[in-house]
Amino acid sequence: MARYTGPLCRLCRAEQKKLFLKGDRCKSDKCAINKKRTMPGRDPKARTGKRSDYGIQLREKQRLKRTYGMLEKQFRLFFERALRMPGITGENLVGLLERRLDNVIFRMHFAVNRNQSRQIVQHGHVLVNGRTVNIPSYLVKAGDEIEIKESSKKMNIIKDALKEVAKSGHYPWISVDVDALKGTFISVPHRNDVTDLADIKEQLVVELYSK
Repeated sequence: MARYTGPLCRLCRAEQKKLFLKGDRCKSDKCAINKKRTMPGRDPKARTGKRSDYGIQLREKQRLKRTYGMLEKQFRLFFERALRMPGITGENLVGLLERRLDNVIFRMHFAVNRNQSRQIVQHGHVLVNGRTVNIPSYLVKAGDEIEIKESSKKMNIIKDALKEVAKSGHYPWISVDVDALKGTFISVPHRNDVTDLADIKEQLVVELYSK
């Protein structure tokens, strides 16, 4: 599956907001946003004026897409699937994004960021209901059990990532057994439960794609 391989800090600079793409670095003084680095490009000041409605919608879509580490084609497919589901399209979209296996591994604190969790999944270190799944975009369902393979439980990157549990704790829609390195996806979270996306207005993404 295609993925973005360029500098991650450049994405945060483009949005002028933290997307938390690099784990602990995003919380340190090394973060490009903390350093007040300017937008990337030859003339960033030319892009800081008043934005059109389209520009506002586009930036909101880019932020949401980049937060989950997705490219445009795959993100659009997720939107179209959300559009076909009953209910509010924007909330459906966030629910689908939260169901991605790489995101669930990140939420369980088995990885420090979604890029790392994608790699853990792709390398076959993850079991879903006892079966190996190496597709990062695999959609887990309520009640699914996710576990790190027995042969992979001593990996240092996973041990280091688990230190984050003490700082941010667990998410209410996921139960985690830290000692056993496994957990359960209890249910699809309500939109208000996903607090780290509180400042993202997914309805603007719906409006952008509906044009």
